[in-house]
Amino acid sequence: MSQLVKEIQAAEEEVILGNVILYPTDTVWGIGCDAENAEAVRKIFKIKEREESKTMILLMADLDMLKHYVEKVPEDLEKLIEEQERPTTYVLLGATNLPQEVIAEDGSIAVRITKDEFSHRLVRQIGRPLVSTSANISGENTAESFKDISDKIKERVDHVVRWQQDEEVNTKPSRIVKVEPSGKQTVIRD
Repeated sequence: MSQLVKEIQAAEEEVILGNVILYPTDTVWGIGCDAENAEAVRKIFKIKEREESKTMILLMADLDMLKHYVEKVPEDLEKLIEEQERPTTYVLLGATNLPQEVIAEDGSIAVRITKDEFSHRLVRQIGRPLVSTSANISGENTAESFKDISDKIKERVDHVVRWQQDEEVNTKPSRIVKVEPSGKQTVIRD
């Protein structure tokens, strides 16, 4: 069994138990949990010392998974996802089948179809969205690599994934685009 498969299985077990993990994503290292587990989501707010009014990004495996969590997926979203040149998070209205802790006041959620091998396979294995929020205390700079993550964060999570810890990558947070049901797009973060 490869190291990648071992790390995915270990992370999956932790997430299924309702625990919080520290893991690599297609952008920056993230703190995550089962997005359907409200208690685990609240734990992430405590770890990050973040206001519960701020929502977090949810990683999804594909458009089919997304359709279970959004009442009406905008028609052009599939095309947008196919054409994106870098990881992009989409803010979509009409969230459903999720706890209030991951839904914004306007009923939207922020979702990203992850293409990174580790996070994509993990989300697919779990079969539900995975919370993905940057591995830092709220208000502090986003860690650019694993070595930049504070010990405070590492000590507060239940499980630290050992995959890609030594890799030096130039990553940055995802682009964020709000897509209205009508298809109108607004760039929130570029």
